[in-house]
Amino acid sequence: MPFLELILLNVLTRKVRSTLTGAAVAIAILMVFALGVLTFSLRETAVSILRTGQADFTVGQKGVSDVIYSSMDQQDVDQISAYPQVESAVGVLIAISEVDKDHPFFLELGMEPDHLEEFGVQIVAGRAYNRDATDEIMLGFRAARDFHKSVNDTFTIDSNTYTIVGIFSTGQVFGDSASMLPLAPLQAYERKPGVVSLAFVRVKPGADIDSVRAQVENDNPQLTTVRTESEFGRIDRNLKLISAANVGASILALIIGAVGVMNTTTMSVFERTREFGVLRAVGWSRLRLLLMVLGEALVIALIGAAVGLAGGYVAVQALKREPDLVGVFQPSYPLDVFARSLGIAIGMAFIGGLYPAIRATLLRPIEALRHE
Repeated sequence: MPFLELILLNVLTRKVRSTLTGAAVAIAILMVFALGVLTFSLRETAVSILRTGQADFTVGQKGVSDVIYSSMDQQDVDQISAYPQVESAVGVLIAISEVDKDHPFFLELGMEPDHLEEFGVQIVAGRAYNRDATDEIMLGFRAARDFHKSVNDTFTIDSNTYTIVGIFSTGQVFGDSASMLPLAPLQAYERKPGVVSLAFVRVKPGADIDSVRAQVENDNPQLTTVRTESEFGRIDRNLKLISAANVGASILALIIGAVGVMNTTTMSVFERTREFGVLRAVGWSRLRLLLMVLGEALVIALIGAAVGLAGGYVAVQALKREPDLVGVFQPSYPLDVFARSLGIAIGMAFIGGLYPAIRATLLRPIEALRHE
């Protein structure tokens, strides 16, 4: 009988035990996969806010719980704009409003109209809003398409009715799904006069970006700068905590799954002592016996992982419909989440199957054959 076929036969012979162990692995992989997708997707959503403008780096308040709650004075933005190496610094106020049950977290960006071009906003229809207009708004083309709106239509947010004067594009999915309003009226409505959430900074050609960032942070200890995705935790602590929870859950899942595999494989080794004695007596090497036991553990883990990935996909779709995540959580399925899930499943098989496999190889044929 071929070696791989023998491994599969040994697994299928103990259907109940293999099924229960595979279920434990599946639950662990489901948790790893769903949390991995959630973490990655929320990070993409959050980082996309920082990438909305065509900036070299973004400035925000240090250590806030969420990037939306970042707060800095317009004076800070003006000070940064005055640096010799800075070409422009655009202050943007970010607000979140519920438009309807399908859009509970609709993004509003407050910005001066003369900064739109340098921010990377391209008006594809209509015109820009006036600086002090309290009843004018622009929609990203994705938002306009989603709400079935066009120029000169009305749009209501929090009981305020605006006239859509323009449709814009930023090249970023999150920005193109948002709205833009004059800065001062939005500050007044949000009761944040003279306050912006973030500053998007562009340096002059040839300037050292890192040195400008260092100067900003040195002159403004309450602020921090972000240039890459890995630095996002400087502004948003929630995402940092979610990422830490993801790592912790992966480690916990690995331990739980490995213990389950070890328990099943160890019991199998004890029950098959005579079988191992026969195999050793007919010439099987210790290595071949080791690979057989580890192979059985691997088959159980991989089947459990496949079921867990399918269950994880269903769980992610269910999370997508949660009211608190609608409009914020847009699932993305990166390859590294699948790779991590598969790696953890293989780790469960190796860690859980190693001890019983070694125990099986150390059995002396004569003593094993005498075992009842």
